[in-house]
Amino acid sequence: MRTAYKVLAYLVAAEVAVQAMVMVWAIAGLGKWVAGGGVFDKGVMESEGSPPFPEVAGIIVHVFNGFFVIPALALLLLIVSFFTKVRGGIKWAVIVFVLVIVQGLLGGLGHDFTLAGALHGLNALALFATALYAGRRLRAATPAAVEQPEARTAATV
Repeated sequence: MRTAYKVLAYLVAAEVAVQAMVMVWAIAGLGKWVAGGGVFDKGVMESEGSPPFPEVAGIIVHVFNGFFVIPALALLLLIVSFFTKVRGGIKWAVIVFVLVIVQGLLGGLGHDFTLAGALHGLNALALFATALYAGRRLRAATPAAVEQPEARTAATV
């Protein structure tokens, strides 16, 4: 279970990195399309058919990962944390899960309240760092249920 916890924490961090990559890819494609004479307005968003520029796929991946993949990974991390038996494992999994929920809320609010979009980016950095920390801390952590043999012998003497 310790390995599952570590892998899930690292996957959350990796998905946050993917989120940043695909959004920058999409925005770069949008900029190139606009520089070539394309006009991005509400009509483009509502149009059906082929996308106006191929990098629109970055927006689609960002939305799918942000609303489905990352929350699922964070929930699995939280569930696994109850069976990992590492001191602080549950706490850090809860923090990751809460940051994921906040991230989704800020992402949704960013369409109406643009400052939430800036906070969405800042929270992504906090989520990335927290998920990395949650995974890395298992390297030095000892299982909470296992006592050190030296501590037992000293206490019984």
